[in-house]
Amino acid sequence: MLDPGHNGGNAGKPGEINKQVPAGRGKKKPCNTTGTATNSGYPEHAFTWDVSQRIAQALTAKGVRVVLTRQNDTGVGPCVDERAAIGNDAQADAVVSIHADGSNSDGAHGFHVAYSAPPLNAQQGEPSTRLATALRDGIRAGGFPTSTYLGTNGLAPRADLGGLNLSTRPAALVECGNMRNAAEAAAMSSEEGRQQYAAVIAKAIADYLKG
Repeated sequence: MLDPGHNGGNAGKPGEINKQVPAGRGKKKPCNTTGTATNSGYPEHAFTWDVSQRIAQALTAKGVRVVLTRQNDTGVGPCVDERAAIGNDAQADAVVSIHADGSNSDGAHGFHVAYSAPPLNAQQGEPSTRLATALRDGIRAGGFPTSTYLGTNGLAPRADLGGLNLSTRPAALVECGNMRNAAEAAAMSSEEGRQQYAAVIAKAIADYLKG
């Protein structure tokens, strides 16, 4: 399952996206957020939608059945708990959320892959760690640098991400880069750059599914 982060209609429905929903570990969080954007205004929701479409196309061509958590970039949500439920209900062999970060820290750049830790079920253990590592290895092999400011060597164990906490399938979240970094913003804003992100992520997912 591919989970393109955020949605194009979120900003117009603050009441809906700010409602509290289960986020795992006994906590609640807002349904969703608007996401970040480049300094020139290219939004994260558009980037994640475009890249996820490209990944889905590449995987479908390899015979992989792909489920998406949203069907367009004009809607609202789904909430984080609903996104997790889609992957759980589909019995997905891999759940990959696509995001981009928005740090204003000097020199902050690079990608990282988050996974649920400490694990709340068996699938959040070795399978999710292996998925996150496969994504990290594949994206790095594709020429993208690991994050200089989050995680360690491109991997980030997290206990605060609802979509990962609520998953009963192997799940990981890719922060493709920092939209506030000029070079990465340029890549994310270009068709060529988005295709490069999609190609390396699709290959990493396919490699993981091969076992």
